[in-house]
Amino acid sequence: MKYPRSGLRIRCEKGVHPEVRIVCLNFGRWLRKNMDFPIRVVVYLKSDYQIKNRTTKEYVTATFFAPYDKDVEPYIRIATGDYDELIQNRGKVDALYEKLDSIAHELIHYQQWIKDEKMDENEAEEKGIKLVDRYSESIETILDF
Repeated sequence: MKYPRSGLRIRCEKGVHPEVRIVCLNFGRWLRKNMDFPIRVVVYLKSDYQIKNRTTKEYVTATFFAPYDKDVEPYIRIATGDYDELIQNRGKVDALYEKLDSIAHELIHYQQWIKDEKMDENEAEEKGIKLVDRYSESIETILDF
């Protein structure tokens, strides 16, 4: 089946820390070369500390919207407002890694959705970490900005 638009896009709202923005955009470039995106998915980087999940109504740091109809494009939202706090608690590299891991985790859900598989949190966690590790091994440093 051919879908109207394909690919990965990353959109960054005002107020997102410039370091998070640059690192996530660089990750997006790498992802486009290393993953298939048969249906366009947009990653929205939000400046909020947390975002409300549309389905469960709980506040989370990342979410994937998986429409029932594959003619409707899915999207991912990532909260980045806790970045400065994460730096203080974990250091800059781990803070940035966490943001990339959130994107990767939700992209694994995207792949599950594409394949009509059940959303498996454990699989998303494991494969998401492996994806970010592959990325970090392919560059000199995650602080590549």
